[in-house]
Amino acid sequence: MSALVRPDARTDARPDPRTTPAPAEEGHSWWRVMCLTGVDYFSTLGYQPGIAALAAGLLSPLATIVLVLLTLLGALPVYRRVAEESPHGEGSIAMLERLMGFWKGKLFVLVLLGFAATDFIITMTLSAADASAHLIENPNLNSVLDGHQLVITLVLLALLGGVFLRGFGEAMGVAVALVVVYLALNVVVIGVALAHVATHPAVVTDWTDALTRQHGDPLAMVAIALLVFPKLALGMSGFETGVAVMPHVRGDASDTASNPAGRIRDTKRLLTTAAVIMSCFLVTSSFATTLLIPEAAFQDGGPANGRALAYLAHEYLGNAFGTTYDASTIAILWFAGASAMAGLLNLIPRYLPRYGMAPNWARAVRPLVLVLTFTAFLITWIFDADVDAQGGAYATGVLVLFTSAGVAVTLAARRAGQRRLTVAFALITAVFVYTTVDNVVERPDGLKIGLCFIGAIIAVSIASRLRRAFELRVSTVELDATTQVFVRDCARRTIRLVANEADDRDPQEYDDKIRQIRRDHDLPHDPDVIFVEVTVTDPSDFEAPLVVHGEVLHDRFRVITLESSSVPTALAALLLEVRDLSGAQPHIYFEWTEGSPLAQLLRFLLFGQGEVAPVTREVLRRAEPDRARRPHVHVG
Repeated sequence: MSALVRPDARTDARPDPRTTPAPAEEGHSWWRVMCLTGVDYFSTLGYQPGIAALAAGLLSPLATIVLVLLTLLGALPVYRRVAEESPHGEGSIAMLERLMGFWKGKLFVLVLLGFAATDFIITMTLSAADASAHLIENPNLNSVLDGHQLVITLVLLALLGGVFLRGFGEAMGVAVALVVVYLALNVVVIGVALAHVATHPAVVTDWTDALTRQHGDPLAMVAIALLVFPKLALGMSGFETGVAVMPHVRGDASDTASNPAGRIRDTKRLLTTAAVIMSCFLVTSSFATTLLIPEAAFQDGGPANGRALAYLAHEYLGNAFGTTYDASTIAILWFAGASAMAGLLNLIPRYLPRYGMAPNWARAVRPLVLVLTFTAFLITWIFDADVDAQGGAYATGVLVLFTSAGVAVTLAARRAGQRRLTVAFALITAVFVYTTVDNVVERPDGLKIGLCFIGAIIAVSIASRLRRAFELRVSTVELDATTQVFVRDCARRTIRLVANEADDRDPQEYDDKIRQIRRDHDLPHDPDVIFVEVTVTDPSDFEAPLVVHGEVLHDRFRVITLESSSVPTALAALLLEVRDLSGAQPHIYFEWTEGSPLAQLLRFLLFGQGEVAPVTREVLRRAEPDRARRPHVHVG
């Protein structure tokens, strides 16, 4: 039997991620969750001013202002819309998934997950490496720790994984404490630095004079700032994690899985507050560090390289305060991976197991924490805990996700008939595309690393899908009242199900099928049978509930219909449900399919059809090890 597909088979039916239930946890206040994303977002202050100074030189404050404008007028509106459209933490990936069906949609999601993994994993490894660099560069510890950055980074990653093994509540509490202390110390450092600038106006004059000598008129300065600001893109890194951890926002008591209005409102508040706070810090820190730190100090090996604000803390507030600031910076950089870990712990279970592209244990937190921590160890070892070497991959992952978010919200606005928003989002997306392309051209190693992640995810996903191909792959089976009557009536004799590939569904079709089954299997002259017809929906889906409907056609033929991504798994699940409901072992009758067995196997793997009879039997064998309780499969 080649396929059991009814003529009205739908090709667009697939699970809607918007209906995914919210996690069964109490949730947290939006400002606490903001602190969790903030350990990633705010921690970039540890290295962002130095990156800006190296990339833009004296134009660093102006380039930073361009970055802030893109943040507030571009990224923030985009991700506020993402929070509306995808309130369960899947982000723009889910929005784009809904636009594509079948395998191309799954492959597209895997590619975006590859870039998300690049972003989140490199967040963990780069931040831990930068934390170890701050630790080593501290004047009090340099002589003891110099040369041990790899070991220190691995220890920091192990400690991060240990926090998540203890539980998410502990991670949230640590994040709140770290963010509050770190931001308070930055207010002091930047405030003192700006006060020094105010009392020494000559530094401003020297800066403006140098700008004029180097770049001429203001228009040239603006043009150069627009060209170099993509190199500062790491300062926008917190938005994707902001929507990824949405399920942890408490929202309102009246929220439902389909309409979490309170969670959406509070997540928008989270995103806006974080963006405004970070924008203020970015502009003021860039201004202070550019005016007060010699350009040579930012270079590789210089005392301000990767730690500009720490340099100011030691310079203007003394060694004791500077060491305290170092400790706070080290702590928040170490824990910056927490938001990335939380994002991956939310994203991976929502996609890969549902696609059959990861084992079921990937839904559990602790095993996944161990896998992610081991991956971070491997990346750290490959890059020898080098911060600069990982920066390109980090920026590439961030910017690709920004671009995908821009595309997603543009299409969502267009679908909603919002013309002005469509144009606005399209312009923002164009800026993201420019920024991404510029970054890839400047640092192609980031794209190469991202492609390695994508290749690894696709390879593991395909291997898992093949290994799990013969699982039952049905979450629940629901028989309607008519089907239950059919089963109870036949249970008094022998339950005989006939797999039928529906065509015209006229009396002649069913009479011919009965005669064929009676002839092939030597059944009674008038066998009591129930026809089964399966509609194949999206064969790329893996697991879904099975709803079975019964009807009587032409006043004498009992027919039950069901929809599934795979004909054999649907039939196997139906047989086991009928057995459990009736207490009797059902029989099902097939006819052999003509053609190459290998080709039929590929049809099953890709399109859910193929040689149905042997695959149904194999699914039953794996689902029910006890042969005495296994439904009977007949092929003629």
